[in-house]
Amino acid sequence: MKTLQNHLILFDAECPMCNLYTKAFVATGMLDENGREAYQQYPAETCPLLNRQRAVNEIALINRSTGEVTYGVRSLLKIFTSVVPVLGPLFSFAPLVWLLSKFYAFISYNRRVIIPAVTDDYQYQPTFRLSYRLLYIAFTWFITAYILTDYVHLMQGVLPQGNTYREYLVCGGQLVFQGLIICFIARNKIWSYLGNMMTISFGGALLLLPGLIVNHWFSINPVWYAVYFMAVAGTMFLEHIRRTGLLNLGYSLSISWATYRALILVAITLIK
Repeated sequence: MKTLQNHLILFDAECPMCNLYTKAFVATGMLDENGREAYQQYPAETCPLLNRQRAVNEIALINRSTGEVTYGVRSLLKIFTSVVPVLGPLFSFAPLVWLLSKFYAFISYNRRVIIPAVTDDYQYQPTFRLSYRLLYIAFTWFITAYILTDYVHLMQGVLPQGNTYREYLVCGGQLVFQGLIICFIARNKIWSYLGNMMTISFGGALLLLPGLIVNHWFSINPVWYAVYFMAVAGTMFLEHIRRTGLLNLGYSLSISWATYRALILVAITLIK
């Protein structure tokens, strides 16, 4: 494996995800031992060409010899192309670069709600892009509801079966319900909160996938699927408490989150 020498990648020290994958670049030899540094500790005068706000939004890769700076997906492609040169022509294909840049932006502009920062004390913070947040919320809503629609069939006899769109309405209803609640509590944090809430829902849905996989191989009493579902819901509730704590939102939203779930369960049980 060829190491990209004399280059420095600047990562967000407040972002666990950024810290992890840039550390992997060094550990696997893609970058040399001194090839990464948190932009929070990087002296501004060291590279006058560096746009610090853009480096917060799109990870920056600095050529220490020339001072040239690349950002975002182009930084990552430059590293991968150096390691595997045969990928160069592929990564020069404009439509592919455009598609990868959109995917990168989708992750980058939502990274603080995917894996929340413990602190956000640094002067420069990721720019908020409503379009990407709405896209993220829509994506996680659809995938979560899709998985839940399949999973409820495993609990047949324990939970009444609904129509095809029930779980989509339940997930969408919680977005509206919690959105109204936070408007009264902290309107300025609505998109941060809803992004975090949908990450929790999405994570919970992914935890249900083993149940769907097991069902293809074994026949299990529906009660056990219901027990596992409740365990996942409990884990989600604890994560909701943790994340609202990081957002300094107190317990009100966790109470309303659990209340909505309880009311939906009662309604589903009574309306067969």
